[in-house]
Amino acid sequence: MASKDVQNQRSRGLPGFLPGASDLDHSLYVSPSNPDNQVWQPDHPPPGSLPPGLNYLSQLDLIIVHQQVELLGMILGTETVNKYEIKNSLGQRIYFAVEESICFNRTFCSTLRSCTLRITDNSGLEVITVNRPLRCDSCWCPCYLQELEIQAPPGTIVGYVAQKWDPFLPKFTIQNANKEDILKIVGPCATCGCFGDVDFEVKTINENLTIGKISKYWSGFVNNVFTNADNFGIHVPVDLDVRVKAAMIGACFLFDFMFFEHSLAGL
Repeated sequence: MASKDVQNQRSRGLPGFLPGASDLDHSLYVSPSNPDNQVWQPDHPPPGSLPPGLNYLSQLDLIIVHQQVELLGMILGTETVNKYEIKNSLGQRIYFAVEESICFNRTFCSTLRSCTLRITDNSGLEVITVNRPLRCDSCWCPCYLQELEIQAPPGTIVGYVAQKWDPFLPKFTIQNANKEDILKIVGPCATCGCFGDVDFEVKTINENLTIGKISKYWSGFVNNVFTNADNFGIHVPVDLDVRVKAAMIGACFLFDFMFFEHSLAGL
């Protein structure tokens, strides 16, 4: 289904190389929010400041995240580690992500479990590390909501994804390394996605402008009921800073855990 989803998306001409080959030497990024002027505006980062292995993201305005089906988990009914292929709009794999967590957490903490997701390029080099601590996700516990830490390269924090309390809608912020809010992500009131995609809109901090979205693609009744495999599309401006794009990949993983981890939740 991932190939079908990719074919339905708008493709952009891409150079014939993937991460691990030649890289571009430029990108743009989102400036930290200013209380007096909260609008999105791209700026040039300092030359040579791009994290190694992420330069290729500077060319993309669509990132596909495809969860791999774990047949053993389906047969035994056990919770196995999540694995994801990260692809460009042409369906070419650019990164591979693997969850690291202990069986106890997967069994008893389920979708709230603490874990680490290690993202490698096609040469096997780890370029992004996503750390998820054990936290709550209930509106009844607003002081300890979900949070991800994004490192690129591993050991260097470049951003966070933080859940914000809201009684009606799922809301999150993308933050820089100093925990300053950069963008806001607002999800729908219902994330069941019955017979359709579920869109999480990426907005400016004041929520006046939508600059992109993270979509959970509906892949059919049979697939959603009998497998845990989910497909996502991250639609962003091509000139968005690669660090923010890396954080949005992390946000995609978080949404999968929170809203679509169990098969029936993905309907």
